[in-house]
Amino acid sequence: MKVDMPAGAVMGDEQSLDKATVPQLSYAQIFWRFLRFGFLAWGGPVAQIAMIRRELVEEERWVSGPRFNRLLAVYQVLPGPEAHELCVFFGTLPKGRLGGLLAGLGFMLPGFVLMFALSWLYLSTNIAQTVAAAAFLGIQPAVIALIVRAVHRIGGHVLLDRWLWVIAIAAGAAALAGAPFWLTLPVAGLAYVFAARHQTVLAGLITGALVAIALYFAWSTFSGLAGGTALVAPAVAEQKPSLVELFFSGLKAGLLTFGGAYTVIPFLRDDAVGNGWMTDAQFLDGLALSGILPAPLIIFSTFVGYFGGGPLGAIVMTIGIFLPAFSFSLFFHDQLERLVDNERIRSFLEGVSAGVIGLIAATTLELGYKTLVNVPGVLIPLAIFAASLAALYVFKAKTTILWVVLAAAAAGLVLFR
Repeated sequence: MKVDMPAGAVMGDEQSLDKATVPQLSYAQIFWRFLRFGFLAWGGPVAQIAMIRRELVEEERWVSGPRFNRLLAVYQVLPGPEAHELCVFFGTLPKGRLGGLLAGLGFMLPGFVLMFALSWLYLSTNIAQTVAAAAFLGIQPAVIALIVRAVHRIGGHVLLDRWLWVIAIAAGAAALAGAPFWLTLPVAGLAYVFAARHQTVLAGLITGALVAIALYFAWSTFSGLAGGTALVAPAVAEQKPSLVELFFSGLKAGLLTFGGAYTVIPFLRDDAVGNGWMTDAQFLDGLALSGILPAPLIIFSTFVGYFGGGPLGAIVMTIGIFLPAFSFSLFFHDQLERLVDNERIRSFLEGVSAGVIGLIAATTLELGYKTLVNVPGVLIPLAIFAASLAALYVFKAKTTILWVVLAAAAAGLVLFR
C-alpha cells in the first residue's frame, strides 16, 4: 500500500545526501534504540513510519530525506510491514547485517511478548465461562469495522485506475466463490502487466480468466451444496497442525502481505479457520488483541500459532511470518531496489496488490456474516459496527484503534452479560 507520507516527506535537494551521518553505535545500543521504538509503535504503519522518519531522518540525519523516500517506496511495493523493514535497514547502517537483525528483533519484541502473554491468558482461561466472553462479543463487530476501514484506506492507495478496480472486483468474486489465492493472484498480476502497457485486449482476456475462475468455483460450490458434500469452516477447532505446517503457513503469509499488515488476514484465516485450528470468533479475538498492542498488526500470527501449536507454535509461526521482512532488508535490499525499478515487475506487483484487496474485501464479507451469526441479535452488533466505523473515520489520533476496541469491549460487557 502507498502509505501517506509523513509530514516533511517531500523530495529535497540532492545536496542533502552529503548531510547524512550514521552514528557509531554498539550492538547493544542498536538493540535498545529499536526496542524503544517497539514500545512506542502505536497507531499502525503511518504513525510508526512517521516516528522513524522524525527521529532517524529529520533529527539525527542517518539518511537524507530523498534517500528515505526511495527506501519507503521500495518497501511499500514489497510484502511485509514497512516500518519493521525500515528498522532492519537502519540497523544495518552502523553495524551491518547483525545490527539489522538486532534492530528488527528490538522493534518486534514488545509486541511479540505482549501477544504471547495474551495468547497464554486467553487459552488458559475458559473465556466462555468468564465476564471476558461478553467483552469479546462486543469487540468482534468492531474488528470488522477495523478491517473495513483498512480496506478503504489501502484500496485508496492501490486502486488507482479502472483496471485495478476491475481486477480487484474479479479477484474478490473468485475468492468468494472459493478459488485459491495461488490461482487468482498471479492472474491478477499478469492482467495488469498488459493493462499498464495499454494492451487492452490481452488485459481484458486475462481479466476474463479471473471471472471464469470465479464462475467455475461458484458452480463447483453450488454442485457440492446440491449433492450435500460442501465443506464448511468448523464451528469448533478440531485439528492441530505440526510445527512445520505452522512455520510454512507463517512464511506464506509473510510473503503475501502486499499493501500492509491487514492483507495477511485472508491467508492466515484460510489456514487457521479453514483447517480447523481455530474458529472465526477466535480469529477475530486475536485480531482485536493485536489492534491494541504497540506492534505491526501481523503480530496476531503469534496468537494463531499459539492456538495451533502452543508456545512453540507461536514462536515458529512468528519466525515464519517475519522471516521475509528480515531477509529483504538484510540480504536482498540492493537487488530488490533494482528489481522494483523494472516497469513490468512493478506492474505485476501492483496487479497482485489489487487482487489482494479483492481477497480482503471477500474475507471481510465472510467474517461479517459469521459475526452476525455469532453475536446475539442483529441490531446490536450492527450498531457497534456502525459506531466503531464512524469513530475510525472521524478521529485520526494514533490511539483511536485502542479506544475503539476498549469501547466495544465495554459495550459488550453491558449488553451481553
